[in-house]
Amino acid sequence: MAKTILTKEGLSKLQQELETLKTVKRREVAEKIKTAMSFGDLSENSEYDEAKNEQGLIEARISQIEATLMNVEILDSESLTTDQIQIGNKIKIKNTENGKILDLSMVGSREVDMKANKISNESPVGAACMGRTVGDIVEAETPSGIIKYEILEISK
Repeated sequence: MAKTILTKEGLSKLQQELETLKTVKRREVAEKIKTAMSFGDLSENSEYDEAKNEQGLIEARISQIEATLMNVEILDSESLTTDQIQIGNKIKIKNTENGKILDLSMVGSREVDMKANKISNESPVGAACMGRTVGDIVEAETPSGIIKYEILEISK
């Protein structure tokens, strides 16, 4: 299995989610199952079926997080440089066609959050920018076509 690259913040979020699932969510779904079982005949009990499905989803997510944590590589922000774009950098890029400037954070695929401008190194724009330097023009093949960006700034 390939290593999953996470920032310290991303690792912390994943660990918190795992803890919540194991303690709070498991207890909640166990209570739902117990309540549904008190209604009688399980063969026609939709509450029971729904609670068991929810339990399956929770256990699957727990397994997924545990597998991720066993193959995680934590990004060392101290060794992060700003001469080339890499995961962990913040970048400022300009669309050469319309002049729109984007401030983005490069993260691993598990930490993508478009609302917070966190893009993956595997996304079209992220992949085009990886390893590039300030002043480079990159071409990103997006669903709406090829877009050219100029790299304006790289920071930690």
